Amino acid sequence: MAPMTNESVALLGYGRFGRALGQLLAEAGIEHRAYDEHADIPPEHRAASIRELTEGATFVIVAVPVPFMRAALLELRPHLQPAQVVFDVGSVKVLPEAAFAEVLGDAIPWCGTHPLFGPVSLALAERPLRVVLCPAETHPGAAEKTRALYERIGCEVIIQTFEGHDRVMAHTHALTFFVAKGMIDAGAATDVPFAPASFQAIARTIETVRADGGHLFSAIARDNPFASEARKELVRALATIDGALDAEAASGDDPSTQATAFAIPNLGQRSPELKQARDHIDAIDTEIVRLLAQRMQLARRAARVKAALGAPVLDGSREAEIIAARKDWAASSKIDPDGVADVFRAILTMSRRGQR
Repeated sequence: MAPMTNESVALLGYGRFGRALGQLLAEAGIEHRAYDEHADIPPEHRAASIRELTEGATFVIVAVPVPFMRAALLELRPHLQPAQVVFDVGSVKVLPEAAFAEVLGDAIPWCGTHPLFGPVSLALAERPLRVVLCPAETHPGAAEKTRALYERIGCEVIIQTFEGHDRVMAHTHALTFFVAKGMIDAGAATDVPFAPASFQAIARTIETVRADGGHLFSAIARDNPFASEARKELVRALATIDGALDAEAASGDDPSTQATAFAIPNLGQRSPELKQARDHIDAIDTEIVRLLAQRMQLARRAARVKAALGAPVLDGSREAEIIAARKDWAASSKIDPDGVADVFRAILTMSRRGQR
């Protein structure tokens, strides 16, 4: 395989995320190749060795699990050049930072990144795609080049320190997996037809965690140096609430005497009902716009397939089927079918403009 030319990317690791990242690079017209002894890589992107992988690459992305990061860097090091930029895509940053500093040091430009998306969100065309970028103090130029690469493939970049990233992830990413795993092990069913909306939101989180797999759960729980204390803080808080509920049940007191312990924060002088309704409307509208953006991404994907097949953008029969089906859905939900049809006609018009 000939050396890569212009801006190009080498992917060490071609698991679920490496493959998904390769798809993003291809869609942006960025040449890439990959090496992974344990993955099935398309021939046009497959490198036969580490040497072939890195030859001529502008960026070298280490897409291996965090515990194997140091070994991967040691394997890469003899084939890297000072003109290249190396970064990882792990969900923990302090541990890889130490490995990068030890193995690459000042000789090879490097930085850390954590894409806050995965194969599932890419398959659903969810947007925006956000990435946390952690610059190395000794290689500021590497961070700027990496940021430009991510922006080129359609990502929003958030700058953070390695430690700052892990502290935030300990109280968000790690705790989310921790709670979801606990609910799974406690027997929480995610397909209950009469579950309230609050649980349905949690159920979606549980299914996302289940899709990511146990290896990611153990990595963020074990390798993030701040995850253990975050878990213990949550367990202490839950134990306190549990104890308060047991004490209330045992006391036999009027439940109103416990109102302070379980109070909802004061909503201020405005009508609580009106504020709550408006807040929910804003949240729903935000979700509608997000879903419209996601739908547009999928429409553009369909447009590329139509172009390859020589099919026109406008498919009148398909649009008629869509409108009829949406009117049926509206009737089932007891809302105005004609109003819903008007909404979807506007969406289809926007979709056609995007496809063209």
